[in-house]
Amino acid sequence: KIWSSPNGRLRIIRGGTGFREGIILNNIPRSMTGWDYPIIISPRPHPYHYKVAEFVVPGAGTLELIFTPADGEPIIKHVVNEYKGAGVAIGMFNTDASIIDFAHSSFKYALDRKYPLYLSTKNTILKKYDGRFKDIFEEIYEREYKTQ
Repeated sequence: KIWSSPNGRLRIIRGGTGFREGIILNNIPRSMTGWDYPIIISPRPHPYHYKVAEFVVPGAGTLELIFTPADGEPIIKHVVNEYKGAGVAIGMFNTDASIIDFAHSSFKYALDRKYPLYLSTKNTILKKYDGRFKDIFEEIYEREYKTQ
């Protein structure tokens, strides 16, 4: 058995948001001399990245992604890939609630530190997945943080 990451378990317990900040020491010369503040990142905004479904595809076949709505609405089904031979597959997800929590954590952290906040996504490739982050961050910024 392969055990899941203990770091992943801690992220799940904490709700997923973790900020990583560089340590600046005045007696150590900086490689970027005009740079006064650290770059702070939060690379994994959702603890469920540690709950992915992954498996080795044994041979030729069809990989499908299926969502069955709880309210009886029509099933949403997408063909992800038509395998001609063996390979691997992964399925992951996120929730609006988690993205909203991540947005608030990010805005509050930036305001507390008086740092600018930049959201980096790849919504040119993951139009729906990363686009959802962009849309939610923008809505929350406009509604709650723009005047701050």
